[in-house]
Amino acid sequence: MVQAHLPNVPRYRQKVNFVPIALGRPVWVDDPHFNLSYHLRRTALPLPGGDEELRKLVARVMSQQLDRDKPLWEMWLIEGLSEGRWGLITKMHHCMVDGVSGAELLAVILDSEPDPELPPSDDWRPERQPLGIELAVHALARRAISPYEQLRAVRSAVRSPGRAAKTAGATARGLWSMTGVVAPPPRSSLNGPIGVNRRWAWARSQLSDVKRVRGAFGGTVNDVVLSAVAGGFGALLAGRGESTQRNVRTLVPVSVRSPGEHGEYNNRVSAIFANLPVGIEHPVERLAAMRAQMEYLKHSGEAVAGDALVGLSGFAPAMLLALGLRAATRMPQRNVNTVTTNVPGPQHPLYAGGRKMLECFPYVPLAGHVRTGVAIFSYDGALTFGVTGDYDETPDIDVLCDGIEQTMCELVVTAERAGRAEQARAPHPVGSPDGSA
Repeated sequence: MVQAHLPNVPRYRQKVNFVPIALGRPVWVDDPHFNLSYHLRRTALPLPGGDEELRKLVARVMSQQLDRDKPLWEMWLIEGLSEGRWGLITKMHHCMVDGVSGAELLAVILDSEPDPELPPSDDWRPERQPLGIELAVHALARRAISPYEQLRAVRSAVRSPGRAAKTAGATARGLWSMTGVVAPPPRSSLNGPIGVNRRWAWARSQLSDVKRVRGAFGGTVNDVVLSAVAGGFGALLAGRGESTQRNVRTLVPVSVRSPGEHGEYNNRVSAIFANLPVGIEHPVERLAAMRAQMEYLKHSGEAVAGDALVGLSGFAPAMLLALGLRAATRMPQRNVNTVTTNVPGPQHPLYAGGRKMLECFPYVPLAGHVRTGVAIFSYDGALTFGVTGDYDETPDIDVLCDGIEQTMCELVVTAERAGRAEQARAPHPVGSPDGSA
């Protein structure tokens, strides 16, 4: 099944080549020793494998670093799950894809029908791997023509002054908005040194419940799920005996992919910074605060500014960027408490080997001094939350997951109650007292 789909995702047969002495950014090249059997792994749980055993297995698999000398992905087939089920772990480096293209990739690797006619295997042959000296020469050549590229960008701005001014204005607003991130939030157990091992757990909901809440109280799907995550972090902090009269600052990845880039499996993501209002106890009031904040952030230009800052990498020597990023990731980071990423997935059933995919749970990696991260993914009407935690510092991430589910239940109950109240206030047609004709 995977072999038949490989022609649709050339990146799966490519590896990263580094330019000597960091003269340029790393490049993708065909792996001359590509072996599909290396990337496809098989494992099993002791029968009957349950949710807890599956979560522990995923955490162990995800804790292991990918081999940097090969294409940066693995796929694990898990046998032994209860009720005759089996699972797939798809593991890939974030430099290959962002969340949006990852969701598209899922739909490409799997099938949209139980028994599709797979295309014949292609006669793929790797292109010649460039030598180190060639990569260095090409990097120097690109650096030499960089002024020309800058001049071309200036000419483009002159030809479209309205668009350039709009982008510049959004970038300026975004940079100003980002200054609020400089002040760190209150200290808590959410930040600190992390190890190499992970814990992983999940929470479940339904898109129909989210839409019911959105219909009753307004906002977007993202507003509702972020409000539920805020409720989960409130439960986590309370369970640790820490104050909940605070905000939890989260980095929210935002896709800056243009419509023409869909179907390209790369990483095109910026970010905004939001404060999860864990101190607001009433779920509807918490949702209203989250909705107002996200509405402001959408117009603040933070995502545009973030994309502009990332784009500056084209004007700085790769060696300086590498040194700067290495220093930044080693600095104490308390300005962001967590990461929360929401990716829409396919809303139709997918199949693997003739079996329908029942559920799909996301995994978000950790970095820096952030000890907990939350990913949200929707598939075929279901909404799932994948929570990653540092193994030693977050033995209680189940509390966060339970808090997310509890908050969603409270919002749904309140929305249903509001709907019944609205129906009761509606005028009845002329007839009997109960409204029947």
